[in-house]
Amino acid sequence: MNALGASIGPDGPWPPVSVVMPVLNEENHLRESVERILANGYPGEVEIALAVGPSHDRTEEIAAELEARHAEVLVVHNPTGRTPAALNAAIRATTHPVVVRVDGHGMLPPGYIRTAVRELVRTGAANVGGQMVPQGVTPLEQAVARAMSSYLGIGGAEFHVGGVAGPVPSVYLGVFRRDVLERLGGFDEEFHRAQDWELNYRIRQAGEQVWFVPELRVTYRPRSTFRALARQFHGSGQWRREVMTRYRETASVRYLAPPAALVGVVGGALVAGAGLATGTAWARAAAVLPAGYAGVVLLGSLVEGRGLPLRARLRFPAVIACMHMSWAWGFLRPGGRR
Repeated sequence: MNALGASIGPDGPWPPVSVVMPVLNEENHLRESVERILANGYPGEVEIALAVGPSHDRTEEIAAELEARHAEVLVVHNPTGRTPAALNAAIRATTHPVVVRVDGHGMLPPGYIRTAVRELVRTGAANVGGQMVPQGVTPLEQAVARAMSSYLGIGGAEFHVGGVAGPVPSVYLGVFRRDVLERLGGFDEEFHRAQDWELNYRIRQAGEQVWFVPELRVTYRPRSTFRALARQFHGSGQWRREVMTRYRETASVRYLAPPAALVGVVGGALVAGAGLATGTAWARAAAVLPAGYAGVVLLGSLVEGRGLPLRARLRFPAVIACMHMSWAWGFLRPGGRR
């Protein structure tokens, strides 16, 4: 038995759940996202807290309409617009023992909450979650979606590439026991990004488990331009450095490989260029570093890009390089965080 009580039988009892949603500029997706939660088929009580930031579209109007139409929906104001502040505000405004995180553009599949709560009770974990499943429409979005679910593009975390059920460092979104969230103080609002990973790290340090459930698959809409993709991964690199600065024991080859690649590519190109200008043979040989990186990306793309439409496959190597180099520059770049 854990903090939620006895295991759930075929007829319940199912603990009530609080769905918390950080919402900012989600005019296109918010209504459908909330409707999917309401139609998710969970047999217990559900409340939904929309923590709405200062948006530049009709998000706030749509949130107010949803609150007026559905007794389960509560709007909470989040003047900072930042995700961890929104999550904490929504958690404080709700009361149920299970907290389900959903993004304002997240589309939960049928039965998601039921499966998650069942596993939360069965395992005794503090947080259970599943896999982000990127789905693109345009050729570039399709290439980004494949890159974001491949070892070459984003590494081997289960919530990106899948895996078997069991304890993991982190999961996508998350379904939490409220008692653990309250004991640990919720999300750290200093982490404008990477707040999920940081919280899951503290959960594990407190002796609790984060549990991966492969059946929990949530659709994710990838970035649709190279500029947006570069901004996303630059920010991810910046905040990964912040996590590693605070928790030095989390440093790993996986996180240090992209910065090393960027240094090798740029440094090798500069030294090789100087060698061409001065006729220095050993300096020209430094071209092997950027050439080697390009070769790895191209060969890896042939394998990881199999099955993509031709136009998406042609964009795939550039997407991989954009993700690697943007993340690495964000990690290495001196200066403030955003």
